[in-house]
Amino acid sequence: MKASRYNIFFDREGQRIGFNSYSKEYIVLDQMLYLMYETAERQSDFNELHKVHPAFFQFLTEKNFLVPEDRDEVALVKELVNSIDNDDSRFELHINPTMNCNFKCWYCYETHIKDSKMDERTTANTMKFMQSLFEQRTSIREFKLSWFGGEPLLYYKKLIRPMMAKAYQLCEANNIQFSSSITTNGLLIDQDVIDSAKQFNLSFFQITLDGDREQHNKVRFISEGRGSYDQIVTNIKQLVKHQLFVLVRINCSGDTLPGVKNIISDFEDLTAADKPYISFDIHKVWQEHYNIDNDTLTALRWYYREKGFDVATGYYDTVATSCYADRRNQALINYNGEIFKCTARDFTTANSEGVLSDDGAIVWNAGYEKRMNSKFNNKPCLECAIMPMCNGGCSQQAIEHEGKDYCVYDFDEGKKRQAVMEKFNEFLLAQ
Repeated sequence: MKASRYNIFFDREGQRIGFNSYSKEYIVLDQMLYLMYETAERQSDFNELHKVHPAFFQFLTEKNFLVPEDRDEVALVKELVNSIDNDDSRFELHINPTMNCNFKCWYCYETHIKDSKMDERTTANTMKFMQSLFEQRTSIREFKLSWFGGEPLLYYKKLIRPMMAKAYQLCEANNIQFSSSITTNGLLIDQDVIDSAKQFNLSFFQITLDGDREQHNKVRFISEGRGSYDQIVTNIKQLVKHQLFVLVRINCSGDTLPGVKNIISDFEDLTAADKPYISFDIHKVWQEHYNIDNDTLTALRWYYREKGFDVATGYYDTVATSCYADRRNQALINYNGEIFKCTARDFTTANSEGVLSDDGAIVWNAGYEKRMNSKFNNKPCLECAIMPMCNGGCSQQAIEHEGKDYCVYDFDEGKKRQAVMEKFNEFLLAQ
């Protein structure tokens, strides 16, 4: 037996915590047991440990901290990633009805295009795509339809509702589980949106707040002297009370940070029955140069939890929960018929990875296969102890670092260990 290459240890409250990033198993050791393990690992000989403490040896083996000498652990990770990214049982389609927006947030990476709107031809081709998808791919058991933009609710009645209704009907007819989600600024949500959302299982809303009322209204205002914060908060509560799930993303920057704690007071009137339908995601705006350390964000997350709300940990396993853009069975149709994979980069023709044809087929270009084959080309990842939960981040990261070594944790072992500790905190929260 040998020590797994994916073992990581860290100290917590006087104990040594071990984590295997492939099996996702944790162990808690006292100092004596850890010394026994460390000595055997250093000597690359676990036979003596087997003799001295067979129960401990067996425990380490069951938790995959010890693995057979001939096990190719990198190959197992590749198999895992490929099984997730090539899952034929589900398909996720994103649609940008428009690239126009009713706000102009300073950090938005997208190019807003006034009067942009999916025309009848592209709408018809999109419906043809969905029709043929269900007819040709009989392995699909789950279909997720996501709305993005721009601000998609600008054309809710004209585009989203009829297209969503058709997709819902197609899934019903083909015995496919259907769900829908939307990323929106939340201002245009009304009773009509809520009613049809419930009818067609538009069950997930991601809505952003740019700090507390004062700061948010400086960034997202309807007109001079009229902010949007109160209306958006009211709309979020209405969604929650109708049992539609809302992820409230709170953007942290040097300007918004001082007031982030104030936001939760505007949701404290939600009842115990309401709270399961709302969660908060507190993140630094990635374009922000102001230094906001992880400890500050972690403290804010715990503050919200202490107020009785669910909060994302801030850590994401980019292997087990790989980005939709990493998966073959995913596509984004832009309002003009161009096809993309990633939603976190500007929707320019140069970034497109295909086009939607008039017969409803996606014609991919060379960029698609380049993305699909971008993983496992980064040597530092292949040698890293947390590859099974990171693997260099998403395919977009791999593409943008083509031909050079990179690390999403800046080659900092301390940052990697911090990610493992945050995952451990997530594990504890789930208990």
